[in-house]
Amino acid sequence: MINVAAIRMQQFGVQFYQASLTAGDIDKLVRFEVLSYGEQSHPPVRGGRRRGTGSKINWDLLERRIAANEKAYQRQIIRRKIDELVQYYEQCRQARDLPSIPGAVIISSDEPLRFEPLDEAGNLGMLKVPEREGVLRAIDGQHRLLALHADIDRFGSEPFTVPAIIFDRLPEDHIVQMFVTINAKHTRLNASHLVSLSGRQLYSDENLAAAHDIVRALNDRDDSPLAGEIKLLGVGRGRVAQAPLAQELKRLFAADAFGGPRRAEDFDDEARRFFVNYFKQIALVFGGAWHGRKYTIKSATALRAFIRVAPDVVRRLDQEHAERGDFRAIGRVIAPWGRRIGDLRFETEGAWKRSGTTVDSLAKELRLALQYPEGAVV
Repeated sequence: MINVAAIRMQQFGVQFYQASLTAGDIDKLVRFEVLSYGEQSHPPVRGGRRRGTGSKINWDLLERRIAANEKAYQRQIIRRKIDELVQYYEQCRQARDLPSIPGAVIISSDEPLRFEPLDEAGNLGMLKVPEREGVLRAIDGQHRLLALHADIDRFGSEPFTVPAIIFDRLPEDHIVQMFVTINAKHTRLNASHLVSLSGRQLYSDENLAAAHDIVRALNDRDDSPLAGEIKLLGVGRGRVAQAPLAQELKRLFAADAFGGPRRAEDFDDEARRFFVNYFKQIALVFGGAWHGRKYTIKSATALRAFIRVAPDVVRRLDQEHAERGDFRAIGRVIAPWGRRIGDLRFETEGAWKRSGTTVDSLAKELRLALQYPEGAVV
């Protein structure tokens, strides 16, 4: 274990550490990786080597330090950016009037961390980090740290520490969401890179991967009534965030609410077909609200409620011995919603606002309408 001075932080129930890592710690503990696009493989470093520039970087050695795989999330390394950072580090070392990495890099540990507080308050202490090569992954600051690695031989005995925010084993989807949030707007994360950061290419949790496949199908398929309406990975013109829909779907799959074989190829196809046809029928049943301007039917709250009652719809289809993806059969099952609930229920300044609609309350109404299609008293 390596002992690192740290402050224990907490935000919205999430615990992390603000720490001070030496240049040697960074060089040994942090691994560098970029997203591989499978058969359409790209080199980990982007940009040609220009002649006559006098680069001080040994690119052959540096490129060997960078791994590429389909589970990573970082973009290709930009050669020009590394060159500029190394030159800046050199200027800082010579001028000695500015630090070269004053801002914290953001890192996640693959292995458990241990924190030993130094006082009764328990926020100041020593963070014990496993002394294993590549145990830390950079979420934000990979170019800065690679430039440090490229320039470290010139540091000599110079004391050099880097401020770092360290997370203890963040889930993969949380890491990617943080990476995209940081980079999508300010550094113009490439759209094709965002497409690759989705579905089972990225998420190790099978239920979350299946959920994201369905969200992508709802957003990308031309025949989906939600085509282009979902903001994938925090970017795009869509109005509904991807995360709440994916988490709702994940909970259904984790609870095995759909039954049947899990993770089989036919399950993926069936689930995508069901949800696309399901929302197509919802758009027909509530046609006025779906296409109107003063309705909240395409909000995250309403869409989550529709997802939450999807297992009830599936059970009705199974009882009728209909295929789960059958467009007309789905329409027959949810037809009572048109009679018992109707478009006005989703009027933003009307029933929606008056009743203080939540996911739970709307899901309850939808279930009752399925259970008592003719309006029988409960």
